[in-house]
Amino acid sequence: MSSSAASRPPWWAHAARPTRPAVPWALLVRAAVGTAVPLFVGLACGRLGFGVFAALGAMHATLNDRMEPARLRVQRIGTAVGASAVGMVIGGALRHFDVPLLAAVVVLTLLGFASGALSATGPRGSAAGMLLLVSAALGDGMAPAHPWWAAGPLMLLGAGLVLLLGLPYRPARPADDPRVQALAAVYEALGGLLTALGTPQGAAARRVLTARLNQLQDLLQDPLSSLLPRPRRTRPTPSPLPQESAHLHHLHRAYEAALAASEAATGLLWAWRPVPPEVAALPSALARQLTSPASTAASTPADSPPNNPASSPPDAPATSKLPDWSPDTPARQALDAALRTAADAVAGRAGDPATAVHAAPAPPPDPWRLRARLLSRGSARYGARVALCVAVAEAVTAGLPLDRAYWVPMTVAFVLKPDLGSVFLRAVSRAVGTVLGVALTAALLSLTTEPWLLAAVAALCVALLPYSAAAHYGLNTAVMTPMALVLVQLGGQSGVAEVGPRVLDTVLASLIVLVFGYLLWPERAPHRIEPRIVTATGTLRAYLLSVTGPTLKDPAPSQVWLRRTAYRALADARQEVRHGLTEPPPAGRQAEAWLPATAALERLGGAVAAYAAQLRYGGRRPEPAEVTRVLAALEQLATAARAHRPPDGRTERPPGPHNPARSALAQAAGELEQLLR
Repeated sequence: MSSSAASRPPWWAHAARPTRPAVPWALLVRAAVGTAVPLFVGLACGRLGFGVFAALGAMHATLNDRMEPARLRVQRIGTAVGASAVGMVIGGALRHFDVPLLAAVVVLTLLGFASGALSATGPRGSAAGMLLLVSAALGDGMAPAHPWWAAGPLMLLGAGLVLLLGLPYRPARPADDPRVQALAAVYEALGGLLTALGTPQGAAARRVLTARLNQLQDLLQDPLSSLLPRPRRTRPTPSPLPQESAHLHHLHRAYEAALAASEAATGLLWAWRPVPPEVAALPSALARQLTSPASTAASTPADSPPNNPASSPPDAPATSKLPDWSPDTPARQALDAALRTAADAVAGRAGDPATAVHAAPAPPPDPWRLRARLLSRGSARYGARVALCVAVAEAVTAGLPLDRAYWVPMTVAFVLKPDLGSVFLRAVSRAVGTVLGVALTAALLSLTTEPWLLAAVAALCVALLPYSAAAHYGLNTAVMTPMALVLVQLGGQSGVAEVGPRVLDTVLASLIVLVFGYLLWPERAPHRIEPRIVTATGTLRAYLLSVTGPTLKDPAPSQVWLRRTAYRALADARQEVRHGLTEPPPAGRQAEAWLPATAALERLGGAVAAYAAQLRYGGRRPEPAEVTRVLAALEQLATAARAHRPPDGRTERPPGPHNPARSALAQAAGELEQLLR
């Protein structure tokens, strides 16, 4: 065992360690008010059952609420709660029409397949698929509303209240826009990476930057190009843009500059070359400028003539300028050009055409993409996985004297949500968190059953969900369990004596998932990692071919998107390895075996960035032989991943900075061949 492996914490330490996210106070307040209002109104009107279903809708909306523009919030929450309402109506229909047991099991199993297939299509599909099955199980087990079909509309009503509470958020100034905040976070992370160049902390700083870029990309996922003005061929002087279009244009330019600066910084990280402290401090200054209270540059038309006094508002803040320095390598020259462009973009200036970075936003979403993913092999496999566990859960609960049998399939749906990491970790954390939550609920219900107080407790638990979900799955379960039990208590269906069986239900559901969705299911940690490795090699291949293509001095827009796609695929592969490390042996050891490959691919991304700088600024011409070596190594690594064979070699970072006279690609090819030998 290598020294690095010996010093790495055991799998259970990875699994138990919570994160410490920032407290989203606005989301917490919104969640508490959105849950408390329907419960209190229901109590005041004597229709508490209606208030409980509306509070469930508010809770499901809270699980999917984010600090983002209103249109994205409506899409995210509407998709999730819409699926939840459909599931509640289906479950309520099964109960209301007293559907025979076998038919109900078949319906829920088919719904489980649809839920799993939908969950595998992406984050929004994952939320919608989980809530579809959860609400169907709840609707089949809870006492129905009167009339029975009213539960779904009541949930939509509760979710609508959460949406309305977020509408007053509309930013009063551009600096308050969540996209601007995310952009500022990107520049802060970029400054952290530049500060860490040439130190052992560089790799961790690069991963932070990639995560911030991923977050910003998600916020900008709507095609910006459709909102920006089209180029005019007949009018030499463009007219001022509408305020919102100018704001989006400003964000777009600053985002492009951040992408270019990130590429240059990644190349410098690979080359182990630091930059002067005053240069490393510029991105943080740009982040402060973006969020400055006096910042009005976002509303300035970015295509205004550079010498027009009207293009700089009198109350605009002082702009940050790149200090005088002499970049002596191609990668440093690339960083210099990108930072100058970033300073111009953040300030709302047109910029110097000589240093402009030409980029493009993500391509518009394909309207058939969801359909293709829903019908893909991966979605079908995950749908079959969920359907199998639901069928087993229904069969087991039908043969056992469980008073609230819906709790078992509901727990199965929560544990099998595909984008929350290791299934093993979630199953164990769910059981432990439920025990803690049940203990807290039992203590509470032994002290009081006052409805008004219980409604306040339920609202408090929902308010804690945004923080606990980001901190740890077990903690989230410990918060969600009291909330669910209190809502059931308010509906008149529970009491202190019925709290204990929920532990048995949860343990039973966790065992079903561990056996049929984990131990007996072939798709465990390495089988999730290896497709990510194959995807990462493919995106790096496309990025390398775009770098060595015909547009060297002026990178094509497609190259920018290929670069971003490659870095995101690398982050996804690293994330899957990290999730695999939380599983016990042998799955944890197999995940650990892929760590060198993911590290090598991340270093290759930096080497390609450094090589791109050499081609653009160093006068180097493409080297077909070295490109062929790297492509052959990438294909060999992808073949090994498809065959479930982690490479046995190890690569070490060469001592000292990279010599800019040497080909960065040649060194990268040598490192990959060393890994694969």
